[in-house]
Amino acid sequence: MLQQILHDMYIDPELLAELSDVQKHILFYKMREEQLRRWREREAWEALSQGDGLRPPKVKRAASDKHIQWLLGEDGEVWVWVMGEGPGDKPYEEISEELIAERARLQAQREAEELWKQKEAEITKKFRDALANEKARILAEKWKVEMEDRKAAKVLEEHIHEEFKRKEEEERKRGEEQIRLQEEQRAKELYWSLKQAQLRCQASEKEEQEWEEQLRRSKAADEERSRRAQRARDEYRRHSLRAIQKGTVAGLSSMFQELGQNHEQESRLYHHLPGPGPPPPLAVPVSRTWERPLRPLSREVIVRWFKEEQLPRRAGFERNTKSIAPWFHGIISRENAEDLLENMTEGAFLIRVSEKIWGYTLSYRLQKGFKHFLVDASGDFYSFLGVDPNRHATLTDLIDFHKEEIITVSGGELLQEPCGQRDSPPDYHLLFE
Repeated sequence: MLQQILHDMYIDPELLAELSDVQKHILFYKMREEQLRRWREREAWEALSQGDGLRPPKVKRAASDKHIQWLLGEDGEVWVWVMGEGPGDKPYEEISEELIAERARLQAQREAEELWKQKEAEITKKFRDALANEKARILAEKWKVEMEDRKAAKVLEEHIHEEFKRKEEEERKRGEEQIRLQEEQRAKELYWSLKQAQLRCQASEKEEQEWEEQLRRSKAADEERSRRAQRARDEYRRHSLRAIQKGTVAGLSSMFQELGQNHEQESRLYHHLPGPGPPPPLAVPVSRTWERPLRPLSREVIVRWFKEEQLPRRAGFERNTKSIAPWFHGIISRENAEDLLENMTEGAFLIRVSEKIWGYTLSYRLQKGFKHFLVDASGDFYSFLGVDPNRHATLTDLIDFHKEEIITVSGGELLQEPCGQRDSPPDYHLLFE
């Protein structure tokens, strides 16, 4: 499946939506590498062709016959307009003065608004707290007086409330006046500051600073992409070395050497599921007797694919047994998988038949939420699409491998507890009928 994507340089949007962020980063890195490889190959071929005389060098095209025509004035000469010298134009110095004054005014206005917000919040809090304290005091006194004094206490409370409100308004007016004066003073300071900055700085220096900032951001972005690519390569190398140590990949060669010895036992397994005797240690590539579409089109096609290609490879069975693995499920949706994993702890998982690719989806329970990883089974091996480069001979090998090894470095996913069936008949009964 990954080779098909790199060949077409295209991925279906629905399939892309199934990938996690880590899978998307790695897939982008792989596609970028393939683009660079094709470009270098094409450049090398063109250089070789020109060196051998097979292709003439590119010749620069002749000058275009396009031309321009200048607008002429009343005197028959080319019409020229200089800003500031035309009728009604303001001098450059006046325009510059107006722009600086407007910038200073706007900056001072923004600062004054911020100051007023802070001042208003302080005033509101101050009088709100004072009023609350006064209400609490009056409330405490009201419980001590007799019934006939309650009306007088209410009048007193209203009077105090009006008094505090009047003081708050006076405080607000004083604050507004103070902020206004500060705004005017700040506007003058900013005007002279901007005026002096304009005289000191030239336009070329400003452009150079902007260019340096853009260069700095570009370098930072390149360094971030390099770090992500290095993490992906480190993860690829670690999984590959670990898989070689465990002998998961190396077992494929011994499987072909024992093919002749196990032929009778495999034939019995293919025609009588489950057959007597222990199953072979590794799956044997099965020659397909039907024409498989590029991608699943319907559930009927998926069921046939599973029976034609996956049953002979004992997909879904426990190792060396006739029983179906507890983590194996049929063609169920993402929502159904998350519903099954909802009440389980972190590390719980299940394998379900995918409707997007020829393969499966591993649904994993996080502490908060879920993750879904696509398992490519379109070839004679099983591997995670865009995450784990290791190739496993059977689906059970992939599960057992990641019970000890994490799936991604960033997530640290480790398969711990399989999620079994909830309903009867099980959701995979159509696959084994």
